[in-house]
Amino acid sequence: MDEDRVHIHRWLVPLSWLYGAGVTLRNTLFDMGVLSSQHYDIPIIDVGNLTVGGTGKTPHTEFLLHLLIPQYRVAVLSRGYRRKTRGYVLATAESTVEDIGDEPWQMRQKFPNAYVAVDSNRRRGIERLCHDKATCDVEVILLDDAYQHRYVQPGLNILLMDYHRLVTDDLLLPAGRLREPKEGMARANIIVVTKCPLRMTPMDYGVVHRTLEPRPYQQLFFSTFRYGPMQKLFGKGQRLLSDIQPCESVVLLTAIARPQQMLQDLQQYTSHITPLAFPDHHYFTPTDVSRINRTLAAMPSPRLIITTEKDATRLHSLQGLSPEVREAMYVLPVEVSIMRNEESIFNKKIIGYVRKNSRNSIVAKGQDEE
Repeated sequence: MDEDRVHIHRWLVPLSWLYGAGVTLRNTLFDMGVLSSQHYDIPIIDVGNLTVGGTGKTPHTEFLLHLLIPQYRVAVLSRGYRRKTRGYVLATAESTVEDIGDEPWQMRQKFPNAYVAVDSNRRRGIERLCHDKATCDVEVILLDDAYQHRYVQPGLNILLMDYHRLVTDDLLLPAGRLREPKEGMARANIIVVTKCPLRMTPMDYGVVHRTLEPRPYQQLFFSTFRYGPMQKLFGKGQRLLSDIQPCESVVLLTAIARPQQMLQDLQQYTSHITPLAFPDHHYFTPTDVSRINRTLAAMPSPRLIITTEKDATRLHSLQGLSPEVREAMYVLPVEVSIMRNEESIFNKKIIGYVRKNSRNSIVAKGQDEE
């Protein structure tokens, strides 16, 4: 893939060797059974990656929620990164971003019929979801970003990786962005290459397949992002991306791991884009507010600000934004689309696993064997 975007820090490679030795030892202990993984009698699907951020875990988890909620009582269990609480927290309508983190808060708002809980101890979180009176009717649990949390044995492991930064092109932390060696791909049941360009050729698909060399028991899918109508963050109103004029000035305001794909997608509508990027999960400060206000004020009209759904969770209650900024700010919803006309195959894989491993199916199977 594009080597310029991988950003390998060669001078840190010796530290990566030390880091890799520790991770490899830990994985070996799990593989040998010295460290144990807990299996549960409820369908558990993990959506994770081998890298640090930026593969689209939240949109893909939301894709699964759309798929499963009509048929099952679904729960999402997340770590709740950068929340200001500890332990197990079950999200309610009154929960704040500070209580549960930005991504869980976003999912709770979009899917009020799903249980959303946070706990860095995934075993404890699963036990609470399965046995607490408020959530004991749960039928499926989605683990958000728990690929390296091997104390839990998911029934289905979905591994995501960015098309622009395949794990085969990367190195371990801190020289690269890999959390564990690329051999960790072997634990995946499904591999999804995310953020793919819309105009991929059969040769492009073939190159990725040959590069990743999925094992016979693994299924490889490709996904891309599609965008819904932009919604005003403050007040009511919406716009389509196609309504953006070539002369229009756009501030792309993000605090996500990899905003490059969104920037590329917007460039087909206007070349007058000013990226305003902050670190992933960033909590905006008064200094940041001033910078946002100044950036928009310096741009010629017509102008607007586009931000992500995840960032909107931290922007909606932010104080000090100018009236012009509040009027110009739109939220761009992101959805996942499975490519190569394979969405029905992907969906059947997910539904088939859940149906086969549901509590009712396990009970019925046990009765048949008596």
